[in-house]
Amino acid sequence: MNIQNQILFFLSALGVFNSLVLGFYFLFLKRNKVVSDLFLGLLLLSLSTRIGKSIFYNFNPQLSKTYLQIGLSACVLIGPILYFFVKSILQKLNYSFAKYSLIFIVIAVTVFGFLFPYKYNSEVWRGIIYYAITIQWFIFIVLSIYEARQVFRKLVTNRHQISYEETWILSIICGVFAIWLSYSLSRYTSYISGALTFSFSFYISFMLIYYAKNKTLNPVINKEKYINKIDEKLVKEIQEKINILFETRKIYTNPDLTLSILAKELNIRPQLLSQLINDNLNKSFTQFINEYRIDEAKRLLKESPQLKIDAVGFESGFNSSSTFYSSFRKITGTTPSNYQKHNFYS
Repeated sequence: MNIQNQILFFLSALGVFNSLVLGFYFLFLKRNKVVSDLFLGLLLLSLSTRIGKSIFYNFNPQLSKTYLQIGLSACVLIGPILYFFVKSILQKLNYSFAKYSLIFIVIAVTVFGFLFPYKYNSEVWRGIIYYAITIQWFIFIVLSIYEARQVFRKLVTNRHQISYEETWILSIICGVFAIWLSYSLSRYTSYISGALTFSFSFYISFMLIYYAKNKTLNPVINKEKYINKIDEKLVKEIQEKINILFETRKIYTNPDLTLSILAKELNIRPQLLSQLINDNLNKSFTQFINEYRIDEAKRLLKESPQLKIDAVGFESGFNSSSTFYSSFRKITGTTPSNYQKHNFYS
């Protein structure tokens, strides 16, 4: 293998190796796993299997037909797993349906591969089966985009408000689409282009996600430069109105609550509420609301032990499990499950 091929092999295989490591991490090693982590782990392993087959076949055309069959078989799972991953983050997933659907696909692909192995039916696998898998993959990409249409709309209209979880959705969908497109156009470019696209998409995606995570966990509060301080009497009046509103209606459990909505409920200007929270309480609006949500979650963990941890997060107003876990740990210093164990009998 000459130096050019060695570099090409290294670049294409690097993404696969790291994807395998992350796939195992999300499936087996990550603490406080949520459902989306399981689907992300499966997606990374499926992609790694498919891309790995392409890399080895490109540099070793005599590769066993069994490996070629495994690579194409894994490709059948990529689309459905992507779709279920997106729905799990958006809290629209029927976990039982997703689980049994994937089990059915695995069994069906295994049985078909046993009855019609690639070794003896290579023309069929390279022809109609390959095109069927490609079409199926694309259909699930379209379905995933449809499920995440609000996130893509936000990307166009208000990208600065895209959350950490929404960054995951955008990055993963766009990365998988880029890989699909590379394979679809490989006959006009190069067979290894899919593997290279995977490596670059992998690193770009996780760079974006890392940036979004740091932005979420270490927010830089760009406070407005208020010229006039709010009168202390008015501050107390507004705080009293907030306490009454939160105690009687618990509107902080609304996951779509915004500063404008809260200001309207309080019958004050949004600018005034923003100044009070930022200037007088020295908090961001998200931090301010999340503290109430965590108090509600703590109450539910102690008083309603029959609720699942994820359900507690949703009942408290969080729109995703990952946001709930990270906010709970940040505010309380422990996890929801540990808090429940130590406080249930207190």
